[in-house]
Amino acid sequence: MCCKVLGIDALEKPLGKWCAHCSIGAGCRIYDRRPQECRDYFCAYLTWAEVAEAWRPMKSKIVLDFDPTGQALRAHVDPGRPDAWKAEPYYSQLKRWASGSRSGEFLVVVLIDSRAIVILPDRDIDLGSMAPDETIATERRPVPGGTAIYHAYKTKIA
Repeated sequence: MCCKVLGIDALEKPLGKWCAHCSIGAGCRIYDRRPQECRDYFCAYLTWAEVAEAWRPMKSKIVLDFDPTGQALRAHVDPGRPDAWKAEPYYSQLKRWASGSRSGEFLVVVLIDSRAIVILPDRDIDLGSMAPDETIATERRPVPGGTAIYHAYKTKIA
């Protein structure tokens, strides 16, 4: 599934399209000579003990990983099943992970091609399509009673 949902610059492979070298269900036909970008990639299903068997990418239609900064858990969703992340047990788990980051310093982001949806403990924010020169920022907004809410928005990369 990573060979579909992720873009691979070295192969000029766009988001949401199967890699030309992928034999669906069998694997990579150029595995021994695949680009470094592919060699270096490991999804959270393989590396994070907190990810259950239900998250197997070919079953869930979701590939989990962390952004390069480690500050965002990304759920790359198969564009052929754009609502897969809303199904159970996935949505509840995404919400739990978002709730575990009340500081706002850790994001949970659903990506469907270039569309980004930020999962917050109290709501989801659909940011729409993200341009290559955009990133996601968050801010804490105080509310009466001493609590705060978090907001997410797009911003240009500095």
